[in-house]
Amino acid sequence: MPHPRPNRLKELSPAAAAACLRANPRLLVPAGTLQLRGPHLPLGCDTIILARLADDVSARTGIARTPAVEFGVNAPDDPVGPGIASLTRKTLHRVMNELIAAWETVAEVRHTYILTAHAADAHQEALSTIRATGVVSLVDIFSVDLRPQLERPDGPIHGGEIDTSILLHLAPELVAQGRMPPGLAATDLKGARFFNAILEAVVRHVGAR
Repeated sequence: MPHPRPNRLKELSPAAAAACLRANPRLLVPAGTLQLRGPHLPLGCDTIILARLADDVSARTGIARTPAVEFGVNAPDDPVGPGIASLTRKTLHRVMNELIAAWETVAEVRHTYILTAHAADAHQEALSTIRATGVVSLVDIFSVDLRPQLERPDGPIHGGEIDTSILLHLAPELVAQGRMPPGLAATDLKGARFFNAILEAVVRHVGAR
């Protein structure tokens, strides 16, 4: 039996999009970043993880998912370098307000789930203060408690055991394994466990609505 496919808005015809949103007036919005997550991870690490998560949640629940928002709000002390780019809090807030307003007005979306993997205060504030007629929920995927599964629970979040393992599971060709920090306890098998734990937690969250 074939696995259910995600409902990606950008791939749906107008009629298919209308039918999908009429049957399930909810949306998943992956809100990524383009920033340094370590010398061994791609700049779009967050977005890659969130896009795959949105696909899998969509396939499990039938909720349509939007294209990823590729840029977030970096913290003032986040590293800078070639290729890294960030929006201001005000700009991201306005972008999300306008997008969600359009989906609510035309498609009558009643609940929007914004998925993020970035904990910077300004980024979280921009995504958690949306003015909407429906419900907007911010889902920080790294708020799922994975510490019991970690070899080093006190290790770094970004560029550490969790996101490196997840990338080794989802897209190993994008991980520069020769540049991984010494002693980093990251593996493909751990990544599968971490990703599935996050997926189950998000599916439970959206399924409860």
